[in-house]
Amino acid sequence: MFGNYLIGLREGLEASLVVCILVAYLVKTGRRDALRPVWAGVGIAAGLSLAFGCLLEFGSQELTFEAQELLGGSLSILAVVLVTWMVFWMRRTARHLKAELHGRLDAALRVGTGALVATAFLAVGREGLETALFVWASVRAAADEAGSAEPLSGVLLGIATAVLLGWLFYRGAVRIDLARFFAWTGGMLVVVAAGVLAYGVHDLQEARFLGGLADKAFDVSAAVPPDSWYGTLLKGVFNFQPDPTVLQVTVWALYLVPALALFLAPVGFGRSVGVEEQKATDEKAGSGSRPGGGARVGDDGDGAGADGERVRDGARRAGGRPGGDDG
Repeated sequence: MFGNYLIGLREGLEASLVVCILVAYLVKTGRRDALRPVWAGVGIAAGLSLAFGCLLEFGSQELTFEAQELLGGSLSILAVVLVTWMVFWMRRTARHLKAELHGRLDAALRVGTGALVATAFLAVGREGLETALFVWASVRAAADEAGSAEPLSGVLLGIATAVLLGWLFYRGAVRIDLARFFAWTGGMLVVVAAGVLAYGVHDLQEARFLGGLADKAFDVSAAVPPDSWYGTLLKGVFNFQPDPTVLQVTVWALYLVPALALFLAPVGFGRSVGVEEQKATDEKAGSGSRPGGGARVGDDGDGAGADGERVRDGARRAGGRPGGDDG
């Protein structure tokens, strides 16, 4: 259940932060008249994500067993690809996400109502569709043994927590280090994704798309019974299987080791380019959001006040200083 709670919390919080940024910017710039189109776009995105999840769940029930396994395995692998991309994308762009969204919103305000709806829909819809796919794959993997409702409950609880945190951020009641939060949850999400990937490979083996179903890497069912509390815990958190195939273990290791190594490595690849991008977006946020500095979600609720210092620190480590003559 914890793994699915983490998915709901992480993915839901990203969507909540996007909504907070859009709403806070419109309120602070005196454009409350534009809130209704933005909320309409958010509602459409949420409805589409829910419909996509229902289509995955109920549409696949009409298929044969082999077709279900083939579809489930393929979509599980696709979900891992998307969530991995999302985790690394957020790691790279989280610091200047506000400036990017503000720029899109400014352009939409100049165009009209339809552009506002489309901006909110695209900003939230991408997160929602990715979440629906990954949640479906993860819940399907975790509930495979006994059909328990706990995985879905964990996801819904995580999303509810994310919505509450988003509201508290907007009200300025909660401040956390979002960079550290996304770093920790991103690392844990990579581990969860590795389990989903292994489960997807097992589905493809059961569909006879891949061979090796009878080649077990090990079998610890006697030591870790699937119906025991610790077996259930391992299944819920890591999608652990006591009798995986050789191909499952191989794919799991080939994904997890390099993905975690790259994720935990210092952000130093193309550092000089990253510093220049951060300088440009920081200047844009400072000039286009509010006098005297970059815009903040819900009265500094997202901890954005430390962005400038982090950019300066990163620039000093790279050998430069933002702003040219800033000491």
